[in-house]
Amino acid sequence: MFRPATGLAATLATLLIALPAQAEDPLKLAVDIPFEPFEYRLPDGTLTGFEVELGEEVCRRIERECEWVEQSWDGIIPGLMARKYDAIMSSMAITEARRDKVLFSEPYYSNPSVWVTQAGREVDIEDREALEGLAVGVQRGTIRDNYITDTYGDLVEVRRYTTGEDLALDVKTGRLDAAFMYYPLALSALDVDAEGSGIVTSSPLIREPKRYFGHGVAVAFHPRDEALAEQFNEALREIKQDGTYDDLMHKYVDYDIKI
Repeated sequence: MFRPATGLAATLATLLIALPAQAEDPLKLAVDIPFEPFEYRLPDGTLTGFEVELGEEVCRRIERECEWVEQSWDGIIPGLMARKYDAIMSSMAITEARRDKVLFSEPYYSNPSVWVTQAGREVDIEDREALEGLAVGVQRGTIRDNYITDTYGDLVEVRRYTTGEDLALDVKTGRLDAAFMYYPLALSALDVDAEGSGIVTSSPLIREPKRYFGHGVAVAFHPRDEALAEQFNEALREIKQDGTYDDLMHKYVDYDIKI
């Protein structure tokens, strides 16, 4: 026979019904800055950039608050595995080696890499003999580091930098014979190929081979977080389809990165 709740039980039931649902914790997104125009700080300290605005838009559409966590690149995947944050949204290219460690979203942009030198320095990347002994800079732990180490490590002195900012500084000051850089970083940090910059590209834009340069940039998740990854995928598809992506892209870059 059914008995209505009375006394203390009835009071507890009423309280449980009246209490609002507990809000979800903010989503923590890891980012390595500065990496203009994708993630960087304005003079007032505000974090901005293409990926920052894109990430905020994704969070808005999945009705979650975003919290950005700064993390240096060489520790960014270990931090994800240690659950210091929920995802990495920091220009991480999809590669087979990384797929063994993390779960990727669908790709949301693609960008090339490029060799750069000071104007007047002759660096012919097709002439392996001419490269012998040169000091070539890369950002530590990146796909460019892997590519240069594997392809030219027996010929050149590979100098590794913790940040793209430090790498760009040594290109400007002539401490390096050449550098192999992410093209957007070469544009933002070095104003490469611009009149008066003193820094020029010394190769075509490079996107191959895929085993190094990947299949586009994506959000990286802990392998167990499949549901969260699919939420991001759905939001990213909407953003691409309704024109929001194009608006953000043209705000930050003057070439096509959409994928």
